[in-house]
Amino acid sequence: MTEMRFTKEADASRYTLHRGDDLVSVLDYRDDGRTVAMTRAYTIPTFRGHGYAGQVVDHAVAELERSGDRTVIPVCWYVADWFDENPARRGILADRSR
Repeated sequence: MTEMRFTKEADASRYTLHRGDDLVSVLDYRDDGRTVAMTRAYTIPTFRGHGYAGQVVDHAVAELERSGDRTVIPVCWYVADWFDENPARRGILADRSR
């Protein structure tokens, strides 16, 4: 099995997922110090259909949950759908009612 590697590229405001040496999925974000707006989840077309976008979102959310100092705004439709499919993880979502 090829190794999967998750990285945070803060300078580029993105999380990435690599399979071996290949970049397979990217999650772009904007961080204002209080919230992280997840703006775009993208999987390289040749790697689609393997759940890689879900993996990169899962890893990013887990990292933010561990840090405990930011909430998430799911701007990207895919990220919003991911939270719908993972209701136990919704505790990190920003309160948008204000």
